[in-house]
Amino acid sequence: MKFRPCIDLKNGKVVQIVGGTLNDNKAQTPITNFETEKTPAAFAQLYQKDQLHGGHVIALGPGNHDAAISALKAFPGGLQMGGGITPENAGEYLNAGASHVIVTSHVFSRGTIDMDKLNALVQKVGKKRLVLDLSCRKKDGQFFIVTDRWQTFTQVAVTEETLSSLSAHCDEFLIHGVDVEGKMGGIQTELVEILGTHSPIPATYAGGASRFSDLDLVKKLGKNRVDLTIGSALDIFGGTIPYDDVVTWHHACTQTLNSQG
Repeated sequence: MKFRPCIDLKNGKVVQIVGGTLNDNKAQTPITNFETEKTPAAFAQLYQKDQLHGGHVIALGPGNHDAAISALKAFPGGLQMGGGITPENAGEYLNAGASHVIVTSHVFSRGTIDMDKLNALVQKVGKKRLVLDLSCRKKDGQFFIVTDRWQTFTQVAVTEETLSSLSAHCDEFLIHGVDVEGKMGGIQTELVEILGTHSPIPATYAGGASRFSDLDLVKKLGKNRVDLTIGSALDIFGGTIPYDDVVTWHHACTQTLNSQG
């Protein structure tokens, strides 16, 4: 298990928001936990210094292109890029330094996965450079993938069958527990357990982390197979969890994994 850092962008600035409040309605502003004048590139350089690879840059709507490119160039090969990714623009982000592109909405149509679009994207960027975002919300006892700023429910649930099928088309999964994202009220333990039990490829969970002990909790529930992103709760984003302590935990954990082969 590893810690995965993040750089969330809104209007070109690094922010942390309550995920479920994001929408396309200009009259309804999403709830923002944190915003800073510190540049996206500065955060990327921090992650590079601390050898935190595999984090993600997420564009939360339009107006983030230049900010995203600056972060990717600051940490070449160290960050993944998501938010509005299509076959037409994926190459630009990869060429700017993204290790992977992260995709959700583009590969869904009428509430289900459009395999033609997914296969075309794989052909364009390659399976090894593609992350599928399976961010989800709970409904009727199951976690269903959501698209369109996490507002639209698809008909696709996060199940063993879904994870097995989609793993043939991508290198990793990124999963936000949208109902708890940014609220710092605790992780969705059931979702972490599903990923730890059934994901055949690397999976990163984000959403609800509120205390340092959540790292060990996700490690246990995810059977040491699910990575964790912490956003709003980190002190570098205005929270209380010491970033430096998380970095120390990450390197101790990865060193143990490496020593075990």
